[in-house]
Amino acid sequence: MIVIGLTGSIGMGKSTTAKMFEEEGVPVYDADAEVHRLYAKGGAGVAPVEAAFPGVTRDGAVDREELGKRVLNNPEALRKLQSIVYPLMQSRQGFLEKARAEGKDMAVLDIPLLFETGGEKNVDAVVVASAPAQVQRVRVLDREGMTEEKLNAILAKQLPDAEKRKRADFIVETGAGFEAARGQVRQIIAALRARQKAS
Repeated sequence: MIVIGLTGSIGMGKSTTAKMFEEEGVPVYDADAEVHRLYAKGGAGVAPVEAAFPGVTRDGAVDREELGKRVLNNPEALRKLQSIVYPLMQSRQGFLEKARAEGKDMAVLDIPLLFETGGEKNVDAVVVASAPAQVQRVRVLDREGMTEEKLNAILAKQLPDAEKRKRADFIVETGAGFEAARGQVRQIIAALRARQKAS
């Protein structure tokens, strides 16, 4: 089974691209959704995160906004948080085992910080969702509660788009609309299947 790592900076259309893979019958593991589960009431991440960052929980769940303020411009705090959260994300292995058991020929791991955490070493191919910087800014600043300052802080901790593109095996250009992106996703799936047959 081919394991695809899907990544892309904020506002680049990564989630939409993930959905397109899913619509083509490729199972997708959503790392963000997994973190949401860990931070929710009763989630395995709540107690250790609160112990490391006192005051970031509300009503038994991690307040993501409050936690974000603590780690946003603090690489040391971010590393500490990652060292707590990543070991708890065990469902990734389970997801891949299930896809294999179902006879799937490929699966997607949707991981926002794939390169930043060295995750590209654990996948067979990397797909980067990308769009022009102007399109990205418009998309992100359209989000509720987003400011220029917040966006710049988020971009500062993400590998620059140009670097991601350089290290990608495939790029999905999301700035040209849904149909163009969908066509690129289909081409990537076909190319990977052809590569698998050839090997």
